[in-house]
Amino acid sequence: MHLGNSIICPVTGIPMIVLAGIMAYISYKKAKKDIKKENITLISSLTMLVFSMQMINFSIPQTGSSGHIIGAVLLSAILGPYIGYIAMCIILLIQAIFFADGGLLALGCNIFNMAFLTCFIVYPYIYKPLADKNKLIPAAIISSIAALQLGSLAVVIEAKLSGSISNNISYFLSLMQTIHLPIGIIEGIFTALIILLIKKYELSNKLNYIFYSISIVLASIISQYASNKPDGLEWSLLKISDSFMELTQGIIFSFSTYLQEKLAVLININSILANTIGIFIIMIIMLIIKKTICYEVIRKDEK
Repeated sequence: MHLGNSIICPVTGIPMIVLAGIMAYISYKKAKKDIKKENITLISSLTMLVFSMQMINFSIPQTGSSGHIIGAVLLSAILGPYIGYIAMCIILLIQAIFFADGGLLALGCNIFNMAFLTCFIVYPYIYKPLADKNKLIPAAIISSIAALQLGSLAVVIEAKLSGSISNNISYFLSLMQTIHLPIGIIEGIFTALIILLIKKYELSNKLNYIFYSISIVLASIISQYASNKPDGLEWSLLKISDSFMELTQGIIFSFSTYLQEKLAVLININSILANTIGIFIIMIIMLIIKKTICYEVIRKDEK
């Protein structure tokens, strides 16, 4: 569901980048006050796991399309919505900068579609009420489906506002909603299993090492066998190719594309090495955030 630069115009993209940045700042301030001390050790390992899981595209039978797990429900459920949002922002930022996965101009839209809607709409209004009733499996599955459907709807609205979809909006919406339904179900099952695993082992350090190890294996080995079929968004756009107009004009588009080409250094090297480097970039950034939050929590406990 990563939007590229050619789908989003500056009038849509720039305000969304500003909104994403403001929400990241607010989330960081909130996280320092609200984060549970026992969750701190999971911040880097779980973010790495989600980053690596997003590299694994799986085929959707009978469609010619593929999908991947987003992970925002998982991050919000375990780390809370504020840290979950920050973690997703970091993941999407690293993907856009170093892998050219999602356009820089469209970064704010991608954060809104895959992070904001889940962390601040789906989590508090769907996941948490069900989880509070100890219905973790329904909470994970229903929330994952809702997150994918809301994100798909947002993509259609953003494309329409940007003018890249001239007509057949209702058909584009039906394609996006339909193809992302099975992806949401699969993500919900995986999310439920991981949440239950974390609950069972009570956030032990052993579990962190397991997540670190799985992340490295997924990124460096399993990702080589990921499906190369078009993802849900690409598949939907191919179906309405006559109605889709790439927005490739203007100084802002040209600059953002040029900048991304210069920064996306990891797409020009061996994919195993690139994915491994990406994993460690995520780890370093999240460890810095973790240390900062940990320092604030210790200060809070000392008062």
